[in-house]
Amino acid sequence: MATDYIVFVHGVNTRKEREDKTYADKLIDRIDREIASKSSNITRKFIPLYWGDVSKEEEQKLLNRLQQSPTWKKMWFREFREKQLMQFVGDAALYISRHVGSKVVIAIAEQLKQQLPVDPEPDDRMHLVTHSWGTVILFDVLFAARWDNPDLSAYESVRRIRQSIFGVKPEPRHGIRLSSMHTLGSPIAFFNLINVVSGEEQAKGESELTQEQAKSIATHDITPQLEVLLEQLYNERGQKTLPWRNLMHPGDPVAYPLATIMPDLVDGKRQFLDIQDVVTSNADLSDFLVQPLSRSFLALLHGGDAHGSYWESRDVVKAITEVILQEAAQPTAVSV
Repeated sequence: MATDYIVFVHGVNTRKEREDKTYADKLIDRIDREIASKSSNITRKFIPLYWGDVSKEEEQKLLNRLQQSPTWKKMWFREFREKQLMQFVGDAALYISRHVGSKVVIAIAEQLKQQLPVDPEPDDRMHLVTHSWGTVILFDVLFAARWDNPDLSAYESVRRIRQSIFGVKPEPRHGIRLSSMHTLGSPIAFFNLINVVSGEEQAKGESELTQEQAKSIATHDITPQLEVLLEQLYNERGQKTLPWRNLMHPGDPVAYPLATIMPDLVDGKRQFLDIQDVVTSNADLSDFLVQPLSRSFLALLHGGDAHGSYWESRDVVKAITEVILQEAAQPTAVSV
């Protein structure tokens, strides 16, 4: 019997506390119960990946140096700078460095090795659920040419992660077939700023970068290999589009629409992706209270709560569950 593997990758918590290893527990429990109430024959395994403690030491060193400055106590919003801003910008800056980025990759690869089967069944399905900076990390690991250097400490870890998903080089015929993607509060739209050849240009006949070109002039560009994956999946799925739900809380300053952006990155002909932007809301009354201030700077004070709200959102549960049930009901595609 086929198994649905639902893999979670957290991002940066823009509230005062960092994400911990239980970050997805409530969402997992609710998705599990929702699936059970709708279908009794779906075998599922939830895999929450955790990397949140990798950059903590480096950020603490930076904070200690800042606090030694005689002018630090004169700065406004010190608590915000030391916690929310330090975590979000710090994690982003540190991940870009291959030193800390390699630690993140190695941690993720080790967890996947422990959780995923060595020889998956042909009918197995994978669903990716990524939050915030976790979306950037996963796409970078899977598709960016900057990890293709065999001398990197994380090179083998990157290979293992890529081998776990069907259609991703270096072994595209190995791994579990990706059946859906779900991005929560994602800033992935900004990859459009480093894209070299847009999807629309490809649709007009311009060639995407080769792997060798990407290595030399666009090491952070995810589009060449992402395009390859989407086309491979499109054929393997019997020319059916891949479901992608982009969930956004309107008060989340990190969340951006993707339905109109992704065709400029990949899929210029709009044939590979069924991507939908879904607006979410908090489960409590905070949205109702903040709504009158939605156009003011004060609404940003609510932004941290909005950015972390997806883990307890009924809208997220509904969107993810619907796609998992939809994919489980589809007949198995025949490889072409």
